[in-house]
Amino acid sequence: MKNTLFKAAIESGKILKENFEGSFNIESKDVISNLVTEIDKKSEKKIIEIIKSDFPSHNVLSEEVGAIDKDSDVKWIIDPIDGTINYAHAIPLCCISIGVEKKGEVIMGVVYNPLSGETFFAEKGKGATLNNNKITVSTENEVSKSLLVTGFPYSSDKNPTKQLDVFSKIVSSDIPIRRLGSAALDICWTACGRFDGFWEYNLNPWDVAGGYIILVEAGGKITNFSNSEFNLYEKEILATNGLIHDQVLKIIQSV
Repeated sequence: MKNTLFKAAIESGKILKENFEGSFNIESKDVISNLVTEIDKKSEKKIIEIIKSDFPSHNVLSEEVGAIDKDSDVKWIIDPIDGTINYAHAIPLCCISIGVEKKGEVIMGVVYNPLSGETFFAEKGKGATLNNNKITVSTENEVSKSLLVTGFPYSSDKNPTKQLDVFSKIVSSDIPIRRLGSAALDICWTACGRFDGFWEYNLNPWDVAGGYIILVEAGGKITNFSNSEFNLYEKEILATNGLIHDQVLKIIQSV
């Protein structure tokens, strides 16, 4: 499966590179700021074609086509472009994210930014890598000295006041926060120590499946906001280096 995973990422990545800063059709989905481009669809089609060619009996869950259920124990969870708004505006902070789930457990994942050439990968029990070099989370143990990253839902109806309150509380504590516009990259940049922690509301499985296994294998910690075991199909995520996890959780829970 690893070869198929990489082939799917690389081949779809070529589509993103070839069309970056080009002219292509852009549409809105449920709200005007939730975009899908024809490049999303082309990337997704290529990924699914490659998976079907090698593993025709496997399930697929992808952002644009939804679920393709073959009654298999294995599911490929796909985001053909995570960071579509960035891509549509020629901002090179976007990626292809693919996670492989077996019997409900993510066992492998890749997050590939073809515009920067960075490939994050992890397989259960084998650690995490960036361009074949082992990565680990940061060693910062004080949230006051941390660099955090977050994101906001597209729709104000799905953007709970709590998210704004958490953001405000952290910023007012002089803790720096960044927003890349790609949850998959947020998680991977936490996995390699660029960020110390990431939280967000209202995410989908394809946003986090690839990055989830990478962060865990890099030594990080992921939970929901109740500090329970993280589930891809929930909407809450707190991903950190583990050392500041309880401190960030305390801030989230306080509002």
